[in-house]
Amino acid sequence: MQTTETLSQGLKREYQVVLAAAELAVKLDSQLAGLKDKVRINGFRPGKVPLGHLKRLYGKSIMGDVVQEAVNEAQQQILGENKLRLAGQPKIDFPEDRDEIEKVLEASGDLKFSLSFEVLPSFELGAFDEIELERLVAEVPDAEVQQSLDQLAERNRPYEAREEGAAAQSGDRLTIDFVGRLGDEEFEGGKGEGVDLVLGSGSFIPGFEAQLEGAIAGEARKVTVTFPADYQAPNLAGKEATFDVTVKAVAAPATVAIDDAFAKNFGLDSLEKLREAVLARVKADYDRASREKLKRALLDALDRKYAFELPEDMVEQEFGGIWKQVEAELKSTGKTFADSGETEEEQRVEYRRISERRVRLGLVVAEIGEKAGVKVGDDEVGRAVAERARQFPGQEKLFWDYYQKNPQALAEIRAPLFEEKVVDHIIRLARVTDKTVSKEELFKPLDDEKSA
Repeated sequence: MQTTETLSQGLKREYQVVLAAAELAVKLDSQLAGLKDKVRINGFRPGKVPLGHLKRLYGKSIMGDVVQEAVNEAQQQILGENKLRLAGQPKIDFPEDRDEIEKVLEASGDLKFSLSFEVLPSFELGAFDEIELERLVAEVPDAEVQQSLDQLAERNRPYEAREEGAAAQSGDRLTIDFVGRLGDEEFEGGKGEGVDLVLGSGSFIPGFEAQLEGAIAGEARKVTVTFPADYQAPNLAGKEATFDVTVKAVAAPATVAIDDAFAKNFGLDSLEKLREAVLARVKADYDRASREKLKRALLDALDRKYAFELPEDMVEQEFGGIWKQVEAELKSTGKTFADSGETEEEQRVEYRRISERRVRLGLVVAEIGEKAGVKVGDDEVGRAVAERARQFPGQEKLFWDYYQKNPQALAEIRAPLFEEKVVDHIIRLARVTDKTVSKEELFKPLDDEKSA
């Protein structure tokens, strides 16, 4: 096999490969020899079929496997000899001349093809102790813990049936049946039976709950509302709808004491233990926000630290995925590029910049992880899959089967785990100082989340 480099420009490489007809014939005969003991052909004893006869019967079909094997060998040889790392799948170009193809299939002509691909860029990682980061931290105030306890009590508040004929008030819980219509037609998702609704909770369409105040058990009411213009269902957004509502029961909120007995409803021995559990949950939210800010600051620092040529195909693939999401969101919301105050071309430029940032950071994180020997164990991937499976009650087995049969899906689980480990590795080496801030600053949205 002869390989000749025909292009070396930036990260682009192209090689011309020639496999002589004699080599093709040897590879074909080897494949046929392996087939001889497996096939059963009338008139021949097992293992006694002449190679010439096998070649006439199966030569052209087996030559497809020979060619694929030659392509694989050429690729491995080129990458190994030149110490190159692929940035994506190579493009393979075969001759289009039918006579030339026919000769290859008969192993009477040389196999010629070209391999073109992009390689991963090389860059020096350098040291990480020069990276300075601030970790934003905030104390959880006692008032927030108490507020969480109050909300917990509210969500678990008992209700007691009002006296017969008593009118519903704001804060009461109604049990209702309802049927919604656009004009005279019922719409999907507009029907419910035995639904509990707390008046004033804002859990239904604006204006719906207010029209049920004063209702009594057994009463039927017609409620007319207009869906918000940005309602999630486009067929309902901005439309006026009527609901035939039957009030089945009216119950008033009962008092609830936040004490040891209340804590026992959650399997805890005392109110103090419940308070500790609530504090731990709230603190976990603070810690996640702190981690998010620190990670973003680190990625920004890495983005500033490294500058190198990027594989065009990787950038294009990333941009294609992002742009598809942008177009899907515009379609689902009924908006246009003009609604954002930018032209389509301006947004294309911005999202391409984001694509380049993501590809650059992805390559940097991968290189750091490889050099540091960062690994993600199968047990870690398994726990992550289990965590996702729990979000689909009753479908856990289907979920597990999907991931076990789809290596690409498992890779999508493994990738963020790997990234988090690499981030931890860099943070340990960087100069990180804690900065105490207010809750508002800690949870302040990132300025440009789409570029993270």
